[in-house]
Amino acid sequence: MSDRPIQVSRRRPDAAPGHASQFRLMRERRFAPFFWTQFFGAMNDNVFKIGFTSLVTYQAARFSGVDPKTAAFLISAIFIVPFVLFSATSGQIADKYDKAMLMRGVKTFEIAVMLVGAAGFWLHSAPLLYACTFLMGVHSTVFGPVKYAYLPQQLGTAELVGGNGLVEMGTFVAILVGTIAGGVAAGLGGDAGGSGNGGIAGVEMLGGLCLAIALAGRLVSHFVPACPPVQSGLRINWNPFGETWRNLKLAHRDRMVFLGLIGISWLWFVGATFLASFFNFAKDVLSADPDVVTVLLAMFSLGIGLGSLLCERLSRRRLEIGLVPLGSLGMSAFAIDLYFASHALPRAAHLLTVAAFLRQPAHWRVLADLFLLAMFGGFYSVPLYALIQSRSEPGHRARIIAANNILNSLFMIVSSLMAMALTAAGVGIPGLFLVTALLNVALAGGIYLIEPAFLLRFVLWGLGRTVHRARLEHDARIPARGPALLVCGGTDAAGALAMLVASPRPVRLVVASALLDASLTGWLLRRSRAIPAAAARAAGARDAIEPVAQALEQGELVCVFARPGDSGSFLPDVARILARAPAPVVPVTLSGQRGRVPAGRPPTGQGEAHAPRTGLTSRLTLTVGEPLEPGAATPERLKALLERSAGRRDAAPAR
Repeated sequence: MSDRPIQVSRRRPDAAPGHASQFRLMRERRFAPFFWTQFFGAMNDNVFKIGFTSLVTYQAARFSGVDPKTAAFLISAIFIVPFVLFSATSGQIADKYDKAMLMRGVKTFEIAVMLVGAAGFWLHSAPLLYACTFLMGVHSTVFGPVKYAYLPQQLGTAELVGGNGLVEMGTFVAILVGTIAGGVAAGLGGDAGGSGNGGIAGVEMLGGLCLAIALAGRLVSHFVPACPPVQSGLRINWNPFGETWRNLKLAHRDRMVFLGLIGISWLWFVGATFLASFFNFAKDVLSADPDVVTVLLAMFSLGIGLGSLLCERLSRRRLEIGLVPLGSLGMSAFAIDLYFASHALPRAAHLLTVAAFLRQPAHWRVLADLFLLAMFGGFYSVPLYALIQSRSEPGHRARIIAANNILNSLFMIVSSLMAMALTAAGVGIPGLFLVTALLNVALAGGIYLIEPAFLLRFVLWGLGRTVHRARLEHDARIPARGPALLVCGGTDAAGALAMLVASPRPVRLVVASALLDASLTGWLLRRSRAIPAAAARAAGARDAIEPVAQALEQGELVCVFARPGDSGSFLPDVARILARAPAPVVPVTLSGQRGRVPAGRPPTGQGEAHAPRTGLTSRLTLTVGEPLEPGAATPERLKALLERSAGRRDAAPAR
C-alpha cells in the first residue's frame, strides 16, 4: 500500500466551510429557491385556511349549509385526510423522480387549486372551498417528502442542521404571515353579522392573494437545481396502508430513526394542542379579543423560529442530539409555568384590545412562556429532523419521511380527541396545557430510557459548553461513516472527556480501567461503551485486541490513547489491531489547559503530569491529522507524527 495520507471528507464537494454562517445558504441556488418555494407554499396554506375559517365563522350567512361552530374543525380534518391517504404514495414518488421536477409540478398544481379556491370565495360556495381545502392537503402531502429528502442531497453534513433550522424558521414565519394576511383579507369590508355587500372586497382580496402567492411559488421553483432520483427503477405500491406499514418497518431497523419519528410526531401533537387552543385561551382565560390571538401566534412562531436558528450555533454546526432533551425539558417547564401564570391573571369586564392586553404586566409572563416554550420546541425538532435525514437509507429516505407525515397526522387527530374529551370533562384550557406538559415529560422519559444516547449527548454537550470545553480542528478529516481508528496523543481523564465532547460522531474510547471506576467520568465512559484497556490487551488472552477489532469490523469509530513514552500508551498495539481489522488511521494531538475532572484519582503512569491542572475547567484543542492507510500507520510513523505535531503545539504562542 502507498504511504500517502488518504483523503476522507465529511462534506459534499460543493459544501461551504464549516465556519460559515447558515444564512450564507440563502445566497446559494441549491438552497434559496427551494427555501422560498416551501415558504410560499406554507404561507398559502394558512392564508387560505384562516381566510376560509374566518369567513364561515363571522359571515356564516353568506355560506348556506355551513355550521360556524364546527366549520373550523371540519376544515382542519379535511386538510389532514390526504396525509393519511396519500403520504405513502408521495414518498415513493419522491424517491423515484427528480425532486426539482416534482416541486415545479406541485406548484403548477397549486395554481390550479387556487383557481378553484378563488371561484369558491367569489361565489360564496362552501363545497368548492371544501374541495380546495382537500386539494391543498394533497399539495402539502406530496411536497413534504420532497422537501425533507431534498436537503440531505443538496447540503453537506456540516450544513444540515443550519439548513433545517432555516426551513423550520421559514415555515413558522410563513404560517404567521399567512395567518395575519388571511384574517385581514377576510375582514376587509365585511361586518360581523355578514350583512350588506361590503364583504365582497374581502373575498376578492382572498381569492387574488391566494392565486398571487401560488404564482410566486411556481416562479421561484423554476430556479431549484436538478436533484436526481435515488431509486429511478422503483415500482410504486399504490396500496397506502401496506406501503405505510412497510416504511415504518424500514424506519424501525434503526432505533434512533424510529424514535426520531415518534419524537417529531409528538411535537406536532403538542403544537396542535396549543395552536388549536389559542382562540378559546384568548377569549375565556385572557379576556381578550380575536386580535390578541395574532399576538399569541406571533410569539409562538417567533419563538420556534429563533430556536430553530440557534440550533446551528448551539450544536456547532453538526448533528447534536443532546439538544433534544434540552428542548423537551424547556417545553415542559414553560408549559407548566403557563398553567400557573394563567391562574394569576386580572379579570376584565370586557374583552381587551391588543393595547389594553399588553398594558397588563401579568400578560407578559404568558407571552414569555409561549415564546420560550416554542423556542425550546425549536431546539427539540431541528436535531430530530437532521437525525432522520442523515441516518435514513438514501434509497428509502423520502418514504420514511412520508411515513412520518402519517404519524404526524395521527398524533394531531389524537390531540384533538384528547382536547375534546378533557373539555367535555370540565378541564379548562390551562389544565389542558398542564396535562400536555406532563405527558411530554412521560414520553420524553420513555424515549431516553429506550435510547440513553440522547441523555449521554445532553450531559456531554453541557460539559462541553461549560467546564470542559474542547475544540476540534480539521474535523472533516474524521470519516463521517464507516470504521476508523483515532490515535490520540494523550492518556488522561481530561483527554478522554475532550474526545467524547468534541467527536463529530459516537466514539468508543480504549481507556484505563481506573477511569471506568470513577464517578461522573466513569459513568460517561461506560454509557459511551468504552473499552477497558486491560481487557483489550490482557496477558495470555488468545486475541488481546479482539474488542477493538470487533468494534472496527462493525463500522464504529474507535480511539486509542498513545502518548509516546507513557506506560499506558496503546501505540505498540496499533499494528496488531490493523492486521486484524484494517481501517483508516487518524492521528489526533491534544493540547491546552487541563483542569480537574470528576474522575477520581488518575491511575499512575497515565500521563497526568505532562500538563498542569490549574483549576476546575479545561480548555483543550484536539488537532486532527491527515488520515493514513492501514499499511502506512506503523508505530514509528505514528510516534513521529504525534511528537512532531505536539512540538509544534508547544511552540505556538498561547491564544
